[in-house]
Amino acid sequence: MALLGLLDRRPGHGYDLKRDYDAYFGRGKPLPFGQVYGTLGRLARDGKVTAGQSEPGDGPDRKRYAITPLGSREVEEWLAEPVAAEPYLQTVLFTKVVLALMLDRDAQRYLDLQRAAHLRRMRELSEMKRGGVLVDALLADHALFHLEADLRWIDLTAARLGALAETVRGA
Repeated sequence: MALLGLLDRRPGHGYDLKRDYDAYFGRGKPLPFGQVYGTLGRLARDGKVTAGQSEPGDGPDRKRYAITPLGSREVEEWLAEPVAAEPYLQTVLFTKVVLALMLDRDAQRYLDLQRAAHLRRMRELSEMKRGGVLVDALLADHALFHLEADLRWIDLTAARLGALAETVRGA
């Protein structure tokens, strides 16, 4: 949907789409070129974009892609839908704690290690915010708020670990 939305802004080549995606959405996880062109192929097949004639460029010939009215409607509908609320009730963090207790392993140690990992990531994200780029700061804030919620959960779970152990071992 991000690529389709970028095309709704203006037509572009696969290279342009990858560059824009990576600049705005690909922090720490750039989009592979193969995924860009695979997605463009599916979007064209489904009638959501059209591919223009090949144009000469600095490298191999390139096609300029443009969104169709069907693609624009899909972007509009997607933007109007709220994102499913997170977090879900089933998380890896919770699963590891419960399994550690069920298997008679040190769940407190796991929680301590997880807390340390979260704090390290929070320091990295705080440093990223100091870079002064608004997009980076907003993405970092989003991640920081989630990590803060996880840390509160880790502390609450650590405080209730004895009761949780009785519950899961009694089941």
